[in-house]
Amino acid sequence: MAKVLLVDDDVELGKLLKEYLEHEGFGVEVVHDGESGVRAVLNDPYDIAVLDVMMPGISGIEALRRIRAQSRIPVIMLTARGDDVERVLGLELGADDYVPKPCTPRELVARLRAILRRVAPAAFTGAPSVIHAGPLSIWPERRVAEWAGTPLELTSMEFNLLEVLASQVGNVVSKSVLSEDGLGRPLSRYDRSIDVHVSNLRQKLGNLPDGRSWIQTVRGIGYQMIRE
Repeated sequence: MAKVLLVDDDVELGKLLKEYLEHEGFGVEVVHDGESGVRAVLNDPYDIAVLDVMMPGISGIEALRRIRAQSRIPVIMLTARGDDVERVLGLELGADDYVPKPCTPRELVARLRAILRRVAPAAFTGAPSVIHAGPLSIWPERRVAEWAGTPLELTSMEFNLLEVLASQVGNVVSKSVLSEDGLGRPLSRYDRSIDVHVSNLRQKLGNLPDGRSWIQTVRGIGYQMIRE
């Protein structure tokens, strides 16, 4: 049973989501402010956290900032519908995904399952497989990535997208494929999640000797990881 921490100051919504998620087989704890959410994440073994952006005390954005300083737990942000600034900021700070409010419990369950399915370790079937792409090495079963021998600190969605790009190194990967295979959901119009995650990856990988990024934008299509 996956253990979910829900952080939202809306008591009635928290109760509704808790009942629905428990009916769907999740274990759920609910807290109603950002400070409590940070303490809970850092002191208890949750599998994933859901943070509302607008809360009393510290906001969901500040709570995410504090969590990411110490934990790589997958995080979904609940954002006001159409609030692109908060949405992008959350992704830049390391959120794995977002769900616009008001959201349906069914949509939240789908996002939770998509992320948890992709962060679950693969069954061991012998010698671990490894993907090499230039200085990058990825062990998908262990969900470990190294750049020139140094471990990369990646969120779950960053890892997924990097794995997809590295497995197709030298080829252009469309945004629709990245969304399906990396985020676990169809690409929706105006969704900037992939762009923000790729921007974060570029910062973590650095540049080629000639100054180019290891991940190139192919305008109107998607992204390509450079083969070196």
